[in-house]
Amino acid sequence: MQKILVTGATGQLGSEFKVLSKNYPQYEWFFANRMQVSLHKINLLEEQLKNIQPNIILNCGAYTAVDKAETEHELADIVNHQSVGVLAKYAKINSIKLVHISTDYVFDGTSSIALNEDALTNPINVYGMTKRAGEVAALSINANVIIIRTSWVYSRFGNNFVKTMRRLLIERDSIEVVNDQIGSPTYAADLAQVVIDIVQTEKWTPGIFNYSNEGSISWYEFALAIQEITEDKCEVKGIPSTSYPTPAARPAYSLLDKNKIKEIYNVAVPYYKESLKKCLMLQF
Repeated sequence: MQKILVTGATGQLGSEFKVLSKNYPQYEWFFANRMQVSLHKINLLEEQLKNIQPNIILNCGAYTAVDKAETEHELADIVNHQSVGVLAKYAKINSIKLVHISTDYVFDGTSSIALNEDALTNPINVYGMTKRAGEVAALSINANVIIIRTSWVYSRFGNNFVKTMRRLLIERDSIEVVNDQIGSPTYAADLAQVVIDIVQTEKWTPGIFNYSNEGSISWYEFALAIQEITEDKCEVKGIPSTSYPTPAARPAYSLLDKNKIKEIYNVAVPYYKESLKKCLMLQF
């Protein structure tokens, strides 16, 4: 029986893998928390991997506090970059599969068309820089790695935009949401299913792939979609990013082109509202 190691198992994507794992009893699943697989402690990581002896690694662990990363550059780099190099090296030496999750924040947001996997990367914050460094490290060490870039991830688990908006729509009479950052949300359950499907396929085509749900929207439009489903009466106002300054800059446009993953792995990508409805039905 093959053993699948899921790092970052308590996060949004890791939690969705835990739900889906019940449908795949042919695998032995190992859901690792920060103590069992310490991406923040490079000196321990290789020994931990040797003890677990996985056949497949799904690296969902990351330093994702985008604003905090601006002042915790070293820790973000260890988790998002250096640890990925260790995982890639282990996977190469042991001839096992590694799927690593990356982000749309590797782009600077100046594009006006959907970004494919060959688009120029130019991250504008520390989080994006460390995630891009992780991509480069993985592929330079191990050409057999699959990297999946995703965006605006949400789930019924963890902290995310959907859960925050749902709470604010109930608690407040009016809210303001940024309307000039464009991309597409990703329901973590959809992404988890895609990764499992790729792992199971006989075709293993390494490299970088994009995945998010279909649709091109702003955060403001995303909030309106949530409100449409929940029927909350709160007033939702769109504001420019300049009215909501954050320590870390965000890309203004990071819509991902999904054609490559559709063609190579025959992935069907749901429209974002369909997936949002599924999540909200489960969550509430």
